[in-house]
Amino acid sequence: MLDTAFSSNDLMFLLKGAWLTIQLTVVAVAIGTVLGVVFGWARASLPGWVNVPIGAVLDVLRSVPLLIQLVLVNSGKSILGLDWSPFVVGAVVLGLYTAAYCTEIVRGGILAVPATTRRAARSLGMTYWQDLTSIVAPMALRVSLPGWIGLTLGVMKDTALVMWIGIAELLRSSQIVITRIQEPLLVLAIAGLIYFVISFPVSRLGAFLERRWADDSLKADQ
Repeated sequence: MLDTAFSSNDLMFLLKGAWLTIQLTVVAVAIGTVLGVVFGWARASLPGWVNVPIGAVLDVLRSVPLLIQLVLVNSGKSILGLDWSPFVVGAVVLGLYTAAYCTEIVRGGILAVPATTRRAARSLGMTYWQDLTSIVAPMALRVSLPGWIGLTLGVMKDTALVMWIGIAELLRSSQIVITRIQEPLLVLAIAGLIYFVISFPVSRLGAFLERRWADDSLKADQ
């Protein structure tokens, strides 16, 4: 039999950290997706002079390591007079970091829609916004979904970095348990399993939607 000091209380502590990981991921992905859609549309549709400042800010967010961004914002919030909790700091920084990558995913999806398709829609009397919402958005969504799923899973793993600003998410919770019972292999294996359980439904949802859309395309072609 396996002789271990790992208890049900330790498991509940890890699950509490996992719940915090899920919350951070959901909030960050929500922020990043909304901003990514707005900025992605802007970069794909608006004149170049509008794209220059947006692109410069996004380049900074993509280039500076996430850990440095977390530490700088967490340290600078008092200078700016912001009464933010570590969770808010983590959510905002992760959200902006996500937006920097989501912008390019959305931009690529929009640019993947053939110009001839858009011209055909306009020739049928559609307005710009009708074309954008009824033609471009559905087609761009199919192109962008795999990248967005991968980004979401990456953000979930990046939440581990928030432990440096005092948040006891899943990885930090596992380190605390390891320090107490001195069984790193067992605790990390359980933490890894929890990460898998969290991420597996997201990846399966993406695969399901891709198959569903592929089937719909085949039916439409028949």
